[in-house]
Amino acid sequence: MNAVVSLFPKAQGDTLPAQRERVRELLRRRGAVLVAHYYVDGELQDLALQTGGCVADSLEMARFGRDHPARLLVVAGVRFMGETAKILSPDKRVLMPELEATCSLDLGCPVGPFSKLCDEHPDRTVVVYANTSAAVKARADWMVTSSCALAIVSHLKERGEKVLWAPDRHLGHYIQEQTGADMLLWDATCIVHDEFKSVELESLRREHPRAKVLVHPESPAGVIRQADRVGSTTALLRAVVDMDADEFIVATDAGLFHRMRQLAPGKTLIEAPTAGASATCKSCAHCPWMAMNGLAQLERCLRDDVGAIELDEGVIVRARTCIDRMLDFTARHPSAVAPAPSGFVPGLGAA
Repeated sequence: MNAVVSLFPKAQGDTLPAQRERVRELLRRRGAVLVAHYYVDGELQDLALQTGGCVADSLEMARFGRDHPARLLVVAGVRFMGETAKILSPDKRVLMPELEATCSLDLGCPVGPFSKLCDEHPDRTVVVYANTSAAVKARADWMVTSSCALAIVSHLKERGEKVLWAPDRHLGHYIQEQTGADMLLWDATCIVHDEFKSVELESLRREHPRAKVLVHPESPAGVIRQADRVGSTTALLRAVVDMDADEFIVATDAGLFHRMRQLAPGKTLIEAPTAGASATCKSCAHCPWMAMNGLAQLERCLRDDVGAIELDEGVIVRARTCIDRMLDFTARHPSAVAPAPSGFVPGLGAA
């Protein structure tokens, strides 16, 4: 099921073009730049690209917001993304269309119990996934995204370091399996990726024997084992564009399909199943919090200057250390990060 019902319908008599134009004018007037994740509504993705912003995964969003000269960043995504933007640009104002848009991984790793576990294992290097709160990042040695997690954990293993990993257990297990690293795993999952079903995927593959299977590593191990390509959102986007195939089964948030269809219009995309034959929806893979981002919320936050990310200065300083380590590592080892699709320029789309 591809359609996502807007949680915030337009006012009666309003039109989509009129809303778009008002948001464009607000961005221009306020000197703001829109940074959007691949999982938000396609309307916001298009608007970000058309106004000189960025549509990307969380790693590129972090870089783009840090390096862009705009003093006002508007982050369309979930709260940890806005917090990361603020941590990297504490002197900039960071707004979000909907501050209540959170993440099950963030919610599943509260800072109190997480800090207690860290204190119990002082011999381990603390590595946290981007999908965590600023407070959790402030307790970590490294932050990683799915684009660079394998390379960074491999690096730590080579240095003889043992890892305390949080929060996604599926991604942690995949990294542990791939690297052989000694990893203690926190137990949390993404509510979208955790729902992909390996048995149903096997059945779907029989129906589409020529299709390549693309899987995000936040998915269960039984789904990952069936993949032709496992990777971050950017890596999966690259696979659709560059792989020698015309049909793909994709196990990640359905929001990514919008950008995939734009960059690979001739390819057939099939949503990986999240439920059995008796379910009303065989695949409803869309984050409910990402769906809270809409044009109405974007207009409101720009017009009324609401939805600001505010963080304690001490948290910003401590959390920035683990993020800077990741950014420095990926800058020194560019091959550690999956390259963007052919002809793709962040912030511009297809060149």
